[in-house]
Amino acid sequence: MTDLTTGESFFTVFICNFHNGSRMNAVPHSVQDCRVVRLAGALGAEVYGIDLARLSTKQEIDAIKQLLLQHLVLFFPNQNLTVDQHVEFGRMFGPLEGHPNLKNPFTQHTELFELAATHGGVADEWHTDITFREEPAVMSILKMVRCPEVGGDTMWASLYAAYEEMSEPMRSLCDGLTALHDAHPHNRPEQMAVHPVVRVHPETGRRALYVNEHFTRRIVELQATESENLLAHLTRWVTNPRFTVRYRWTPNCIAIWDNRCTQHFVLNDFVGERIIQRVTVMGDKPMGVKGSSWQPWVKPGPSTAASRHDRQLKRFLKEKQVRENQA
Repeated sequence: MTDLTTGESFFTVFICNFHNGSRMNAVPHSVQDCRVVRLAGALGAEVYGIDLARLSTKQEIDAIKQLLLQHLVLFFPNQNLTVDQHVEFGRMFGPLEGHPNLKNPFTQHTELFELAATHGGVADEWHTDITFREEPAVMSILKMVRCPEVGGDTMWASLYAAYEEMSEPMRSLCDGLTALHDAHPHNRPEQMAVHPVVRVHPETGRRALYVNEHFTRRIVELQATESENLLAHLTRWVTNPRFTVRYRWTPNCIAIWDNRCTQHFVLNDFVGERIIQRVTVMGDKPMGVKGSSWQPWVKPGPSTAASRHDRQLKRFLKEKQVRENQA
């Protein structure tokens, strides 16, 4: 683990050689030979002195997982993974899934997702990856293929910090709520899932504020206007600078982040091309602090003009009832 005072990791057995201010090409093989440097108080660390293409053992992958649990997002500069190596590296962490709704503009691979700025691929809203699925992404592994000289940075936010700095009454309220997420940004609003507003991380046991501006549509237990106001507050709160890290990219940098306790956002402040390739590790169902204390709220009585605010939630509840009856 990293010493929180110095930012140095206990993995620091080997210190990378530098020549004229830059790291030499030769890197050691073992995770135990790496150097870890924290980037911000809430989350984020750069890892030097390891070649991800050469990792092969469960012990090495477990060491990466432990670093990720501690820092939430990791950056590995100067990696040279091919598409096949990128996919194979991702498989070491669990089953992979390509994006369910978006198509790769250049690279054909069913387990790798590609975004190019010239094809509209700029994720410039705060989000956790594909939370409209019943089992959203566990983690994402991104390769920066091409980046602008200036701009195009990515920010991440710690959902642990966002939860832990809320007042006790607000935490208590959110602990008992759930939220509807959908794929409306992908023109697929029929793809829906309900998740706890506060998620318990299955490995650390810490609580994370699990709503985002991109995919979260409605607090299930609140009246529509109440939901709108609370979601607006929570999604702004998550982006408080104290909870974030901002990363400036270089080509061939690999980033790994934990989708169970982070959100991210691309700064759309650049011109020219920006291409990323990502593999997405799946296989995790969000669990809350407790079951909801309240029933879903939809407008009672005959439909009126205001009933439109409940339309999406009513559709989800109806489809859920059908599934349960068929089970």
